[in-house]
Amino acid sequence: MAHGAGELTIAGMEPFSACDWPGHLSAVVFLQGCPWKCTYCHNVSILDPRAPGQVTWAAVRDLLSARRGLLDAVVFSGGEPTRQAGLVDAARQVRAMGFAVGLHTAGAYPRRLAEVLPHVDWVGLDIKAPVGKYSAVTGLANSADPAFISLQRVLDAGVAVQVRTTLDPMILNADDVEQIRETVTSMGVTDYVVQEVRTDGTSEVFVENLTRFRRAHPVEPLS
Repeated sequence: MAHGAGELTIAGMEPFSACDWPGHLSAVVFLQGCPWKCTYCHNVSILDPRAPGQVTWAAVRDLLSARRGLLDAVVFSGGEPTRQAGLVDAARQVRAMGFAVGLHTAGAYPRRLAEVLPHVDWVGLDIKAPVGKYSAVTGLANSADPAFISLQRVLDAGVAVQVRTTLDPMILNADDVEQIRETVTSMGVTDYVVQEVRTDGTSEVFVENLTRFRRAHPVEPLS
């Protein structure tokens, strides 16, 4: 059964962003819902897959029509955008309107990712942790498996990819980051970025825990 873009549950839209796809001016479409509950998620308000959409696909198309010549691209983010089957049609429509397509994903749904990759120009893919620590970040057992399968599918498709790791200091350390770097580099990744955790949009529990951790583990000033 085909699923159209009009079926998307869209949590929100950012009409202009210079940071969601490096080097591109993009509109960002946030799709509702995610199967994982990452400790540091900065979009906790849009994780619930049962929540209703706040923006229609027609409104997205209207904005894009008005911004031809002003924007380079559209980035689909979330939540986890590959959770929704209508993503494939949405990416196809965006391409047909003359925009490049970017995708933020954690790789939770490798099959859906494979379906949308022919319509995608760039992927920002989160690799959360070394395999042994993955569930500590995502809250779900065996979540490393689909993530690394997804990364391999992006690489096999030849789509430009930036792999990102958000450093939650309560779970990951420098050795973990180096292990991830070595793993993804050996797979063929040439663009790997480590992101410092931030508290904007995260849960109150995470903010409290991180504040307590930082007080107990102050960073030594550079000499």
